Amino acid sequence: MTRQITRDEFANYLGKTLNAAQYRDYCPNGLQVEGRGQIGSVVSGVTASLALIEAALDLKADAILVHHGYFWRGEDMRVIGTKQRRLKLLLSHDVNLFAYHLPLDAHPQLGNNAQLARQLDLTADGRFGENDLGWLGRSNSPAVKTAADLAALIEKRLGRMPLLIGDPQQAIGEIAWCTGAAQGMLGDAIDAGATAYISGEISEPTVHLARETGTVYIAAGHHATERYGVQALGAHVAEHFGIEHQFIDIDNPV
Repeated sequence: MTRQITRDEFANYLGKTLNAAQYRDYCPNGLQVEGRGQIGSVVSGVTASLALIEAALDLKADAILVHHGYFWRGEDMRVIGTKQRRLKLLLSHDVNLFAYHLPLDAHPQLGNNAQLARQLDLTADGRFGENDLGWLGRSNSPAVKTAADLAALIEKRLGRMPLLIGDPQQAIGEIAWCTGAAQGMLGDAIDAGATAYISGEISEPTVHLARETGTVYIAAGHHATERYGVQALGAHVAEHFGIEHQFIDIDNPV
């Protein structure tokens, strides 16, 4: 028989592990939708989309663990449309939803930036930006000498072609990275001494700043760069408690 723990045990362990209380975030971290009181299986995924909820129900999961949950600052507070359909499905099946945003970005071992570094064989030697969310370091791969080499490694490891802004033949020294929609931290990365900056998304001003400063910018995909933290966290908590865990990757080209 599968071991079960209480919902409170699950929530308390995650909160302490991620030091979630220290962050002023754009959404509530922790339990966002309350379901059944006992948890024996958890599904993790990047975003609490309808597709992820349906996949979790197919697996008869007791809880869903995500990076992108609900109730974001400034969003429409009404429970209508897409929000209503998602919440109705969770509540009608008594499934818990746990979400961790900035705490999962920042965690030094299980976080998105830490896990992206593992995927890309990067070693961090510094932090930068608000809440020290940005990481700074160097590549351990002898094959990475130029921006083109770095982009090729990213494509191989993440399974999608990144967008490279800058000279592909530019030599790579210090590399900065911050997963997701952290293109706005490019200026901080430059101030920290980075020759290249990897994030998930890109916006119009990002191109000009990269070009005018001679800094390589690589947009590797919001979803693609943030697949690894939540599955590492899910695997960790499952091993700690001896419960079941499965990561579901709902593809997203952004």
